[in-house]
Amino acid sequence: MEEFIGKIWHNWVTKAAAGHYPEAAVKLGEIEKTAGILFRAFGGDPGLKVAAATPEEHGARRTWLQRIAASNERIAQGRRDAETLRLPPEIAAFPEKSLNRDLYLWLAALAASDVAPEQPWFIRNQIASRTALDRYPGLNERYRRLVAAHLAGRIAPSAMQADEAAQEKAIRQALEQPGSVAGLPPLNTVKAKPPQPVLLWLIGSDKIEAATKLADPNDNLPPEGSGGNPETAKEAHKAEQVETPDNKNPVLAMFRAESLPTWAEYVRVNRAFDEDENPNASQAANDLDKLSLTRDGETAKSRVKFDLDLPSAAEDDTPIGPGIALPEWDYRKNAMQPAHCLLQPMVAHDAVPAALPQELAATARKLRGQFAALAPQRRWLKGQPDGPELDVDSCVRNHADRASGHTPESGGYLAQARCERDLACLLLADLSMSTDAPISDSHRIVDVIRDSLLLFSEALTATGDRFGIYGFSSLRRQNIRFHLLKDFGGKYDAAARGRILAIKPGYYTRMGAAIRQAASILAEQPASRRLLLIITDGKPNDLDIYDSRYGIEDTRMAVHEARRLGLTPFCVTIDHEAGAYLPYLFGPAGFCVIRKPEELPSRLPLLYVQLTRQ
Repeated sequence: MEEFIGKIWHNWVTKAAAGHYPEAAVKLGEIEKTAGILFRAFGGDPGLKVAAATPEEHGARRTWLQRIAASNERIAQGRRDAETLRLPPEIAAFPEKSLNRDLYLWLAALAASDVAPEQPWFIRNQIASRTALDRYPGLNERYRRLVAAHLAGRIAPSAMQADEAAQEKAIRQALEQPGSVAGLPPLNTVKAKPPQPVLLWLIGSDKIEAATKLADPNDNLPPEGSGGNPETAKEAHKAEQVETPDNKNPVLAMFRAESLPTWAEYVRVNRAFDEDENPNASQAANDLDKLSLTRDGETAKSRVKFDLDLPSAAEDDTPIGPGIALPEWDYRKNAMQPAHCLLQPMVAHDAVPAALPQELAATARKLRGQFAALAPQRRWLKGQPDGPELDVDSCVRNHADRASGHTPESGGYLAQARCERDLACLLLADLSMSTDAPISDSHRIVDVIRDSLLLFSEALTATGDRFGIYGFSSLRRQNIRFHLLKDFGGKYDAAARGRILAIKPGYYTRMGAAIRQAASILAEQPASRRLLLIITDGKPNDLDIYDSRYGIEDTRMAVHEARRLGLTPFCVTIDHEAGAYLPYLFGPAGFCVIRKPEELPSRLPLLYVQLTRQ
């Protein structure tokens, strides 16, 4: 009974406090695609992704009913940083669903028109609002309706003390007439509250941007995460940079035996390596309202732990040559960094010649039969100056031409010619640690990739097409491993199968450097059509700043460079989240998502046929 009455009270007082209308709520998932398209169509940065913001305490004045209901303490507001446009996970601020939907679209248009990010929050939003309304007059009516609905739900200036009221009046005027207020009046009293959240504006992201600058260009920081696609949660926490506290270890405050333990403000969550000492650190961080980031000066310990993952020279694959220095694109500087990465070609040292696995034999026979139809065939060429047989039609035509006083235009022989497929394909496989993930009780992703490479090779051997197969992984920019499985000059034989069967997952996915090297190899092949086929299970990432938009932009630039060389890059992925970033990297027609990883071995050769169809 007590719980029942409590529910009734909570529902009634929350509804009476207003400011939240669950029956008219619009969720980000319903509008995310539309908002993203609108943001880019209005000129927003195409490299930004749309994701959810997290609720934060605003500390502003609330009505007495809101205080009784303990509601409206936290609110999620839109913001943008260097990598993401963050929008509220749900908007239920207005009683009409159409208004809540329009607020999502307005925030997308506002973010696309954010032309003065260096200005203070109050001025910046006015400039962005004025810019959006001037560029797109069709937004004016919706904007006016949103302003009217938002102002009706705000606390009136008459219910505030003088300095708060002055700020509220300035905000109201700035909303009704963007660009008409030069600045926000200061608060003069100690007990004054900050202004109420402005739902139609983006909040400032100074602290967030400062936190993102913690990335060390010298690769001295531990990583943000690992795995093929670490972005499983799209929410972002508010962050700030702080000094390292004296007591750096998590503290349990135990006041009584029955007290609940609590986390201290400083929680070391930057131990993203395999032997993580505290697997609950990430969950604890998600429970914090604000994440405080700092450099603790203990990167040497982390570096030693990571480097212990490297095999010894005796157990590692065999390097081929001294390594290749490659450039890398820095989108922040809008410049290419020459010789920024070191790529090391390698070949498996423990690979032994092997036959095709028995479980793939039946599928391989079927593929070879299908692909044999694509093999070059001999055909007769008519009207040749010489050949093993007479061309009767040409002889009759030539005789008629001579009889009429004309000179014959063609020869009188038939000759055979071999019709070669002028095509070269390089298959580049992601061999990062994330491919060690299981997809069934008996198979991992790397097993599926291994089977795909074998069946792909069997199929292309039947066609006679020239092809090469390489794999890659990375451990920071100075250790990019480029595995030779089959080059263009070598045959697909037992030795090549042995190298494919010897592949094993490890490390990370610095995709830009691997694509550049693969493109360089493929560009040397004398073929009119050259296909660069990339197999991966996740987005580009590495231990340093590559696990961010930096890696996305570098990979995108590498793809553009490959196209300028006359190549056709195409990505095949099993990452279900690939739709969020692959269109930006390869274009809308430059990738394919395999929803069921176990289908990759059978689908890859057929996909090759579609891509190389004349």
